[in-house]
Amino acid sequence: MTTLDFPETPARAWQRMRSGNARFVAGAPEHPHQDVERRTLLADGQTPFAAVFGCGDSRLAAEIIFDVGLGDLFVIRNAGQVIDTTILASLEYAVSSLHVPLIVVLAHDHCGAVTAALESDQQRQLPDGFYLRDLLTRIHPAIVESHTQGDGTLADVARRHLQHTVRDIVSHSELLSTAVSSGTVGVIGVNYVLREGDVHEVVAVGNIEVTHE
Repeated sequence: MTTLDFPETPARAWQRMRSGNARFVAGAPEHPHQDVERRTLLADGQTPFAAVFGCGDSRLAAEIIFDVGLGDLFVIRNAGQVIDTTILASLEYAVSSLHVPLIVVLAHDHCGAVTAALESDQQRQLPDGFYLRDLLTRIHPAIVESHTQGDGTLADVARRHLQHTVRDIVSHSELLSTAVSSGTVGVIGVNYVLREGDVHEVVAVGNIEVTHE
């Protein structure tokens, strides 16, 4: 990618991703940056224009749903897009070393991790596996909030968990908080609809225009 191709602001980076998703939804993807020339060019370094922190669900491949290619996105994933120290460290790296102007938190409907956390809460029983229990526990604040302020449904819990994740990315990292405050980085949380293939903007922090649907 040349300097002219790089969307230097959070808003321009998000517009590029929205345009790619629109092509994907319409069934007219361009599949950019997926040829031998691009692969060869990237051997000497990378300049991704956004970092994506998404759920590890196999149906949630960021490069495909946003119609981008090699070297365009710095992607980090785990079950339920749950914040921990390694996630924050990776995002700090993307901002401080790769100079990405945008962090996208990518959730989706019918999330298995959020479903498991909600079922665990309803049954008053945590699953086997220390690390799995730890992960589901990190979704619990969204469940509590949904029961007290929302309707307690899977969709409401998932939306609140996404909002919490965006909030925690900024509040837990001084480096990221400073970047957002300076206007050089924006963070946006979006929900991907599995059947339709489109992303819906839920929450944003920084200089990003969000169209609530």
